[in-house]
Amino acid sequence: MKRKVTLRSTLLIAAPLLLAALPALAEDGPGPIISIIGGLAPDDLLNIRATASPDGKIAARLPNGAAVKNFGCNPVNGYPWCKVEDTQDAHIVGWAPARYLSPNNPAPAPEDAAVPAAEAAAPQDGNAPQAPEAPSPDIAARLGGSEPAKPPSATDISVTAMQDAYGLAFAASATAQSDTPAPDTAGGIPCARHIGQPMTRCEISVAHEGGDSAVTVTWPDGGTRVITFHDGKPAGSDSSDEFRFTREGTLNMIRVGVSERFEITDQLALGE
Repeated sequence: MKRKVTLRSTLLIAAPLLLAALPALAEDGPGPIISIIGGLAPDDLLNIRATASPDGKIAARLPNGAAVKNFGCNPVNGYPWCKVEDTQDAHIVGWAPARYLSPNNPAPAPEDAAVPAAEAAAPQDGNAPQAPEAPSPDIAARLGGSEPAKPPSATDISVTAMQDAYGLAFAASATAQSDTPAPDTAGGIPCARHIGQPMTRCEISVAHEGGDSAVTVTWPDGGTRVITFHDGKPAGSDSSDEFRFTREGTLNMIRVGVSERFEITDQLALGE
């Protein structure tokens, strides 16, 4: 009989702690929704970038009609970007402009998704700053005890887990800022010359005159195309074919005729 009374008393004492821990589990963000890529020009592919920025490294390119998991969207310089994952290949993870995704996910992107795992990996450049070490996995020691005689409470575990999440998000944000490259024309720009051709890299040179500039693009197989910028925007080219462009933040997505495609940032074209 004493054993039964002790068991009931223990349950009554532990119940408030368990109930206090349940909201932390229940408040997990809603699951991703499935969005379909659309709104691209014919033969265009949507850039999935490693960071939520038109200057972010391109992790993959997906066509109209491709289905992606949409984990949520965050505003970046006035434009919503969504964290996505290809439904056919879980290795394709990154950020894409919300205007090319339907339906949109109204939930904010999770904080721990600010920088993908590929971006958080150790940089190839030996001089680049290293990410801070992850917290020690020994949670009992971090909760103030070195002996396992008294296990930590559910409340203590919840608090420590939240501190870890904030620490990892802060470290990821610091790594992303320190890895932002300076404008460099040596890396070239994404380009394509023929219908159905995947985007490749073209070398460029930039000439500035007053507030205007001329970007000379050199094709990998020879030949050039000159694209002019006036008043901070693409203005034309040295081709007689139709010239048109759209913008994603500071990225200019330019088309000449039915086949030529270029992606030029304001930083490269205007030196900003």
